[in-house]
Amino acid sequence: MIIIVMGVSGSGKSTLGQLLARELGCAFFDGDDYHPAANVAKMARGIPLTDADRAPWLDRLRALIDAHRQREASAVIACSALKRAYRARLGVPRAAVYLLYLRGSFDRIHQRMAQRQGHFMDAALLASQFAALEEPDYTEAALIVDVNLPPNTLIAQITRHLRDINAL
Repeated sequence: MIIIVMGVSGSGKSTLGQLLARELGCAFFDGDDYHPAANVAKMARGIPLTDADRAPWLDRLRALIDAHRQREASAVIACSALKRAYRARLGVPRAAVYLLYLRGSFDRIHQRMAQRQGHFMDAALLASQFAALEEPDYTEAALIVDVNLPPNTLIAQITRHLRDINAL
């Protein structure tokens, strides 16, 4: 099983993804670690990425997903996956690949981003993330959770959902 934790920057993908991977006893991968250096430098300068910038990043993550599926190994991957086309490039939807969308308001997530330190993604880029965001629809069978809930509540919701769909 592969779970892609998606949402805009600052929604809590890495934090929740790590907790979920620990709960499920599987590997966690932060999609930010797979960005080419040029992408990280661009975002650090406050310049939004283009679709062309994201293509090699998404391809690296697709290779990671495919390698885990081939070995029948589970993993949780934090990845913004903002557009349907990006999710399709990652192979969503398909068997044993689940999408978990962390939904929150611009104001709440901006507040979170303003408080974090040491991250290359500038809070000023949040508007571009929301502008690019295409929320998952029914065809992607995403589990949508509210970022305002405490992490332990979210983990309980997610694991219950995975049990309900016989993924656990």
